[in-house]
This record gives sequence, C-alpha cells and structure tokens, in this order.
Amino acid sequence: MPNFSSDAQPWSIHESGCNWDGPGVAESVFALANGYVGVRGTLDEAQPSLSPGTFMAGVYEYHPLSYPEESYGNPEHGQAIIGVADGTPIRVQVDGVPLDIRETPPEHHERVLDLRAGTLRRETQWVTPAGQRMRVVSTRLVSLTQRSVMAIHYEIEALDHAVQVVIRSELVVNGTPVQVDNADPRTGQALERPFRSCASQSDGTGGLLVHSTHGSGIGVAAAVDHAVQMPAGGQVTTQGNDEQVVTTVVADLRPGEKVGFTKYLCHVRSMDDVPADLEAQVLAAMDGARERGWEGLNADQRSFLDQFWDGADVEVGGDAELQLAIRFDLFHVLQASACLHLAPIGAKALTGSGYSGHTFWDIEGFVAPTLTLLYPEGAARLLLWRASTLGPARERAEVLGVKGASFAWRTIDGHEVSAYWPASTAAMHLNAVISLAFNFHAHATGSALPTVDGVDVLVETARMWASTVHRDDDGLFHLFGVTGPDEYTGVVDDNVFTNLMAQLNLKAAATACEVFAEHAERLGVVPSEIREWRRVADALYVPYDAELGVHPANERFTTYREWKFDTDPDSYPVQEHSHYAKIYRRQVVKQADLVLALWWCSDAFTAEQTARNLDYYEARTVRDSSLSAAAQSVVCARVGHLDLALAYLRETALTDLRDVQRNSHQGVHLAACAGAWLALVSGLGGLRADDEQLQLAPRLPDKLHRIAFRLRWRGQRIAVETTRSGTTVRLLDEGSQNVPIRIDGALLELTATHPVTSPLTAPNPATSPPRQPPGREPRH
Repeated sequence: MPNFSSDAQPWSIHESGCNWDGPGVAESVFALANGYVGVRGTLDEAQPSLSPGTFMAGVYEYHPLSYPEESYGNPEHGQAIIGVADGTPIRVQVDGVPLDIRETPPEHHERVLDLRAGTLRRETQWVTPAGQRMRVVSTRLVSLTQRSVMAIHYEIEALDHAVQVVIRSELVVNGTPVQVDNADPRTGQALERPFRSCASQSDGTGGLLVHSTHGSGIGVAAAVDHAVQMPAGGQVTTQGNDEQVVTTVVADLRPGEKVGFTKYLCHVRSMDDVPADLEAQVLAAMDGARERGWEGLNADQRSFLDQFWDGADVEVGGDAELQLAIRFDLFHVLQASACLHLAPIGAKALTGSGYSGHTFWDIEGFVAPTLTLLYPEGAARLLLWRASTLGPARERAEVLGVKGASFAWRTIDGHEVSAYWPASTAAMHLNAVISLAFNFHAHATGSALPTVDGVDVLVETARMWASTVHRDDDGLFHLFGVTGPDEYTGVVDDNVFTNLMAQLNLKAAATACEVFAEHAERLGVVPSEIREWRRVADALYVPYDAELGVHPANERFTTYREWKFDTDPDSYPVQEHSHYAKIYRRQVVKQADLVLALWWCSDAFTAEQTARNLDYYEARTVRDSSLSAAAQSVVCARVGHLDLALAYLRETALTDLRDVQRNSHQGVHLAACAGAWLALVSGLGGLRADDEQLQLAPRLPDKLHRIAFRLRWRGQRIAVETTRSGTTVRLLDEGSQNVPIRIDGALLELTATHPVTSPLTAPNPATSPPRQPPGREPRH
C-alpha cells in the first residue's frame, strides 16, 4: 500500500517514499477526472502499476453473460467500461538506462494531490547505475472547465553529470485490458482489444487516433500535441500507426540543464457522429487547449475550484485528518460531475474499472443529494441522464409484468445488465431512491421538477409501485419478494425500507401531478390514478415486532436464527466464507437497511423507536459494504451516541485513504465519499433539507471543538458553524433573500445582514451506546 503522509495537510494528499508492492490504491486516490474523461493516478513511466487507464463516461463494450440455465428476462449481455486511448505514458532513458523505480530506488520521491489547484504533482530524484543524479518533475491536470482536455507538464533535469536523455511520450489505444471481475474467457476476449481503427494521423509534435468499439458502436477520438522546451541541438520526432502516436524527444544535457514539454491531450466521444466529425471535434478541443496554454489551464482550474470550495468547504476543529479526508471525498465527488454529459456516474466514477463502471442506486441515494446541496448543476446533469433511460426502464417493467418503469440495478446505458436477479431486479427500492432524488433536487434548489424531467420519473415509478403491491383482506397493501439495501437478506416480504420509500414515492408523484397538471395530462394521468397512489401509500404495511419493541427489517426477520460472529477479521466479508442459502436465513446484516430507513424515512419512527432499532441492528451489522458507516453515523448522532457517530464518520471518510474495505485499488468508493459529507452535516450537523424550512440540530462530540460547513439552499449560499458556545448560521452573499431556518425546533429568520445563533444542546440518549458484533467495531 502506498505511503500517504500521516501528517494531515489542510488541502493536499501526500505520498512520500516508495512502497510499490501494491500501487493500485494510489492509482485510485490520485486519479483525476471531470465527469467526461478521467485518468488513473499512475506514474508517468507507467510502471510499476496495477491497472493504468484513461476512461470516458458512457464508453463501454458488450460482453457475454453466462447462465447455467436460461430464464425469461435475463439480460442478454453485459456492459463494461473500457480504457480509451491513454496518453499518460511518458518513458525516459538516461544514457540508455530506463527510469524504473523498482530497479533504481529513488533518493527522493513525492506525489502531491492538491485539492485547491486540482493537480497531481510528482517529483522523483534518483541516481542512475552509472552514478548520474537526475530529477523528474511532472504535474498533470484534467480540466474542470474544458471537458475534453487534460495536460501534463513534464520536465527532467541533469543535476551533476552530462547525460543524454530520451523521452518517449505515447498515446496508445488497445494497450491495457481493463480489470473486470469475470472469469468467463469470452469476457476477456471481448474486452481485450475493444476498439477498431477508423482514422489516424501524426505530425511533428503529435497526432490523433479515431476508433470505434466493435459491439456497442461508440466512437472515440483522441488527440495529442507537445509544446517542447529543450536545449539547442535537441530533436523531436513523431511516429504513429492505427493504435499509437509516439513523440520522441532526444537531448544532451549538461549539469543543471532541463528538457521537457507540456503534453496536451483531448478526447471526444459519440454514439452517432461519423469519424470525420469526431476528428473535427477533437482537433477543435486541441486548438482550445493550446490557446489557453499550461498557465491558462492552471488558472482556470484554480478559479473553478476556488468558487466550488467557497460554497462547499468543511472545517473540523480537533481532527485535521478527518477534515482533510472529507475535503478529499468532496474533491472526488466534484470530479465525477463537473463536466458530466449524457452519461451516468459510476460507482467508481472514472477512477477505476471496479463494478465494470456500472452505476447503481447509491449514486442517486448519496451522490445526487450531496451535489444538489453543493454543486446543483452537476446533480441536474446526473438526473437528466437517469431520466433519459426511462425508455429502457419502461421496457424492463413490461418484462417484469408491471406498469410504468423499473430502472436498472446496474447499468451504463440504462439497460439492466445484472445476471443475479435476487440482488438486483428484486431490489425494487432503487426506483424510489431514484425518484426521490429528483424530488429532493427540485425541493432544495427551488427549481421546477420538469426541468430535470422529474414528473415523468415520479409518475412512471408510482405506476410501477401501484401495479406491484398486493392488497390483503384486511385492506393493507404489501410488497412481496423484494430485496432491501441489505444484500444478506434477499427476496423477502415487506422490507420496511422498501415499503416506506415506496410510500414517499407514491405521495411525491401524486403531489407532482397536482402541481404540474399539464405534465400529468401529457402522461395520461387521471384523478382516479392519483387517488389510488395516495390510497396505496396510506395503507402500505410496515412490520413491527411488539414483543421486542423493534421493527423487523422485513416480515419475521427478528425470528430468524442468530448469526455466530467470528472475531477473525479474515472471516469477512461474510459472503466470501458462507453460502447465501445460509446467510439469507440468519440475522446478519451486510449494510444499513432498517437503519437507513431511520435516516431517510425518519418521520415514520418515534425517537424511542429509533433508539431501540439502532441498538438492535448495531449488534447484527457487519458493514461488509462501504455504504453502511455513513447511515450508522447519522442515526447514532441523532440518537445521541456522539462518540460512535464520530467513529463511523471517520470510517466512511477514510474509506479510500486508508483502504478500509481492502478494495480501493478498483477505484474510489464514490457513494462513501458523498456519504462522508452527508454524515457530517446530517449527523453531527443535524441537517434536514426535505421540509419547507431548513432544519439543523447540531451536536459536538467531546473530541471535536468546532464544525463548520457550507451548502446551497434554493439559490442561497449558507454557512454553518458550531462550537461549544453554540451554532451560528449566516448567508454568504449580499442581497440574499431571507431564509427561515429551524435550529433544534426553534424557527428563526436568517437575513443577509443578521446571522442567527442558537445554544448548543447536549444530547440525552435514551439508551447506552450500542455494541457491534465482535471485531466489527468502527474501523476508524
């Protein structure tokens, strides 16, 4: 694992020294992206590496899916994100000897991810086998303002001897197979060389490649150019073929002399445009990059991030590591969305090929609300993409025998690609999570639902719920054969989280149709249909175990056999050591399910029920998913277990920087990144933004002395600061409209000239701090 500095810097992640047994985590942590194109954080010389690659949102290839037995409705093929033309490799030789830090350990090595500059800087100093001391310094960025553009400033210096330096700068396609968790050899064959050539050219300092995928038919063009700086007598040549463009710089250096270049890279993609159009687009992007130049691109990057952090920064007094971790998490959330265009945000964004690049419900559940409150235009683009998949969702609903639309559990283009239906198609809650993300965005931004096609999504998912429920003789409605967020409890009846989220979905759809009557009419909604949605919502059954005084996660869950927990950390994840036939019949919880309902559906529970439910499920939750700790942190904070809330907050915030789940080499855990911010503001900050008034219930654990965060609410930028003396809330922009806000239940009026203040309320938890399964305490 790479050596990230333990001395937390306020705005940068440092890697010092070299421990290259496992470079994959650093490749994810140091990945740069903008939502359109992204690049793994590999070394310039490409080796050592685990999984290098450049990715574009929405660029994927089909591959076969294996089924032991054919079954109606199974997806016909899978989809996997694939690496596009990669321009990061820059290989160097000094007097004929290549730079390879595995063979020649450097005297000094450091990489710095600057969260305010949006750059990754690398400096390495080494001594060649012949005794020449050399230094290489490189800085790369992926533009947050020009979606097609990335750039690398690369410079090598001879420190004490005269040497010949040869730099080979590459743009290569089909060079690195994507790492996919699928042992089917047909999958490897389909993804090994996914592109066919459509056009290529090279000239003195660069060139371009235009390719198309064999199966999905997606066209990608990539261009490269170099602005070279070298001593007199240096030479620059470029050669190319259908799969690579290679620019070579050769220079003789005296001690103290340098040679290098700024490498400009541009990528464009399209499902429809012909190769000639793609070529024209990528060349235009290159013209723009060259016109801005390295300094201009850096200035634009810093300006964009200054504006973002001015409305999104987080400060945590008493825990510098946590403060940095949340800033790092928000940086990756922003990177996933800044230039998003007609494509999804995957679970790993563009930082790796984990989960094959698929998007899941947790993007709408965690990432969309975070973006809504910090970068609402990014959230809008994400939701518009999801709305564009209503066609495949309607087709899927028809296959499932229900009305309306049923969104894909995992997908890149909107079609379902999960081959295991108990943990995908049966997880119907995703439709409510997706729909309510639209509703929340409209509510929190003050924009109209139709601007993101939200009415259509709410209506079609409400139709799905209304046609799925079963009405019992007692007049109650049930949802049978569903899987909730906990993937260790599958295909059950009346999952509480699913039923409560369906209620909210149905009610939100009814309200949307009344407010936007013209859109409801366009969709064929009639008054009787709206009344039926409300009737179903009001009568949806929610299980409750009166004897234990808790809500079973699903009907009869509390009667399942207890799980025998193992204290050996190597016995987790549970799914890798026990068969699902056993897991499904036990009270073992992979990730927050009922506890997630305590957060997202909090009005359905009394304070006493929340405390008792939390106590019950803490003892059974193993957190084999990175999604769990954020929800547990929020609910612990609201119940009053502040030390435990802080411990879970640290776990989720440090998920990737400390490789908590031991799989960060596949890419960052984007939902956990967003969940860290939500855990801070919704847990310790007590934020609720789903009512007419913004609500806060701030709390401070003993280990912290200050929390400050910022957010956007209906066009206003708001700053919240909590210390031992109390909480102060202020508007950041002159001329802002007044904002009503509740702090610990008291209604206050926030104005541009008068901040509001409130004393800090000490928690009074109804129960003692809950215990976790042996060995599954927060990994903070």
